[in-house]
Amino acid sequence: MENNEQYWTKAELQAYILMLCANADSHETEEEIALIKSKTNKDIFEKMYREYSGDTEEESLEKIQDNLVNLEYSHKELAELRREMFEIFFSDKKFSMMENTLDKILDNILY
Repeated sequence: MENNEQYWTKAELQAYILMLCANADSHETEEEIALIKSKTNKDIFEKMYREYSGDTEEESLEKIQDNLVNLEYSHKELAELRREMFEIFFSDKKFSMMENTLDKILDNILY
């Protein structure tokens, strides 16, 4: 993340992380996108989707890590974020190897 960029809010970071989760198996379904939209407002979704669409997975993970440093999450908030991540992962009733790998990476970043 460049120094001149503003840090995200918790709602923006949440939307971004969920987008990464939806694309973990390299395929975003309409159900996954609808689920993310239900958890955020339209403006945040559109802003973060534009941001996410231009990033590689490596850039995404770096941005998540950079923004987590500036946001103070409680244990309860992290647990809720993890629950939402699993909603996205399991929306297709499967938990692929790529989703499992991303889950482990994000677990290390979040905690």
